[in-house]
Parts: sequence; C-alpha cells; structure tokens
Amino acid sequence: MRKLAVAMALASTALASPALARDNSWYVGVGGGVMIVEDLDLDIGAADNAGSLDHRKGYDFEGTVGYDFGGFRAEVEVGYKEADIKSGRFTTPGIPQSVSGTGPLATGAFALNGDSNALSFMVNGLLDFGDDDGLQGFVGGGAGVARVSVEPVYAGAFLDDSDTGFAWQAIAGVRAPLSSNWDVGLKYRFFNASNLDLVDQVGRDVSTRFRSHSILGTLTYNFGGAEPPPPPVVCEPGPYIVYFDWDQSNITPEAASTLDNAISAYNRGCSGTQVWLAGHADRSGSATYNVGLSNRRNDAVRSYLTARGISDSSISAEGFGESRPAVATADGVRNDQNRRVEIKYGPGSGM
Repeated sequence: MRKLAVAMALASTALASPALARDNSWYVGVGGGVMIVEDLDLDIGAADNAGSLDHRKGYDFEGTVGYDFGGFRAEVEVGYKEADIKSGRFTTPGIPQSVSGTGPLATGAFALNGDSNALSFMVNGLLDFGDDDGLQGFVGGGAGVARVSVEPVYAGAFLDDSDTGFAWQAIAGVRAPLSSNWDVGLKYRFFNASNLDLVDQVGRDVSTRFRSHSILGTLTYNFGGAEPPPPPVVCEPGPYIVYFDWDQSNITPEAASTLDNAISAYNRGCSGTQVWLAGHADRSGSATYNVGLSNRRNDAVRSYLTARGISDSSISAEGFGESRPAVATADGVRNDQNRRVEIKYGPGSGM
C-alpha cells in the first residue's frame, strides 16, 4: 500500500500542467484503491466482545458528483468496499460447528471464509488549499448511510446478515491537473459505520461496527468554471520616438512603422486621451533654425496621426529645437538620436 501511495503521488506531480478553471464548476470523478478493515468486534447475545473477525486487504471504489465553489467543494458520493474474512476468534457462547447450526458451540481461533462489504451513499464537504494550476491539497469529511453486510463462513455461514444505518468518514488528499479539464489525485479515507445490528444462524443478536482505511487513486473531470474577466485595458503612454534624417522633416519608412505602433497603442487603450508631441533637433544648425525644424517635424507627425483617425483637437505640440538633446554633444555636431519627435499619451503627458 505504501508503494501505491508513493507511485500515485509521483504521478500526480509529474503529470501536472498549467491550467485551470476548477472554481465555480461542476465535476464528476471516479476512484479506486486498496482498503484495510479494522477487526470487527462482535457482541453476541448478552456477551460483549464475544468474538472478532480479521480481514485480508480489500478494495474500495467510488463515484462522485460535486460542485467547486472555489476553496470549498460539496459532493455526493457512492462507494462500495469489500474485503475477504481471514480468521475469527470466539469466546463463550461460541459459534455453531455445523451447517444446520445445531450441536455444541465452538470457541477459539478459526480460519474463516466469506467477506464483509459496505455500500454507502455520502455527502462530503472538502476544503482545498494551494493553486489550481499545480499540486493542491484538500481535507474534509462526509456523512450519509451505508448498507453493511457481514458473512463469515466456518462450518456454514453462521452470520449472513446486513444492516443499514448512519455512516461518516474523514478524507484528506492531493490532486493535480492533467489538462484544462482533467485532474488526477490521491486520497486517504477513514470510513465508519457504527451500531450495526445483525442476527446469526442460531437467531442471536450480533452487534458490531465497520471501520476501514483506504488509499484511492482518483480521476476527475471538471466541466469548466466561469470565464475569467478580461484584463483591464491599460493605456500605454509612451513615449514613442520617431527619428528623422539630418535637416529633414519627412516621415521615413522606419518612422512610419514606429508611428503605426503608436497609433495601435492609442486605439487599444488610450483613445480619447490627450496626445503630446515634442519635437527636437541636433546641434548642427542655429538655435533659431532648429526650433523651426523641430516644429516642422511635429507637423509631419501630426499629419500622419490625423490621417489615421486621431483627432487633431486632441493633439498639442511643442518644438524644443536643440535645447533638450537625448545625447549631449558640442555645438555643431550632428547626432541621429537628437533628431526626433517624442509622442506621449494621457493626462500630464506634456509635462
């Protein structure tokens, strides 16, 4: 059982992939694994602890339907558990030694056949912790009803009866995504059905309880949660910088590509906001001439923007000439980084 648990845990981690929308969605699942049944202590007639039944390892299967509220899940579960009976120990008054149930009653330890099984209908509540897109843990419990059947066979089936009553369970486990809809998991379950009242072959009342410990591998299909809200549209204010040839104000192909990107950003998240143009020149001409050149460059950019849908009334411009170089140079030096127009969007963009 320990090897199974380790293998399932490694598989659930290795198969995990980015996902997922579990929250606010329905899901269905199946599970199965190995089970250990605690000894069934038997009160026979008026004698308490008059016998006990020891079991071999058994199996536990389940099917679930649930809803994930996000951090909490509610589900209904149908489960079936069964384990073979291996042996029994009996004190007074003992068990029948014949198929008919007649004759003296036997006491002592005996090899037995038969099995015990439980069919359960449970409602579970589970708390999840961890990210949906990775390994996630959960704990919880459930309550419901179970039909438990016990059939130990010695000379005959001296106890072949069933009882239906209240049952509860505690659950803990891990799960991880296989895809956007499928999860794989590993679950531990403690199951308890108490106050089982049976009748044996001789007609005596037999009281017991059924307790088991199970390790189950699970596979779950999630039907998908609510679509996440779209990310908020954010204005990308820039600056977007357009460069010019020396002593020129025409839009080059490279400048046109930059302007097209700037227009796309404006339409995507900045539409209707203020547009500010800052024209610049290098220091290769006179200061007065360079102010005029920077304004002509602003005009070229303005024309390009308005021709492609940006309102002229939303555009303001200022020519700085050579007074704000991107790269400091001596007077008279040509520099392609300083021959530019900077475009900014949004309130305060002209500051």
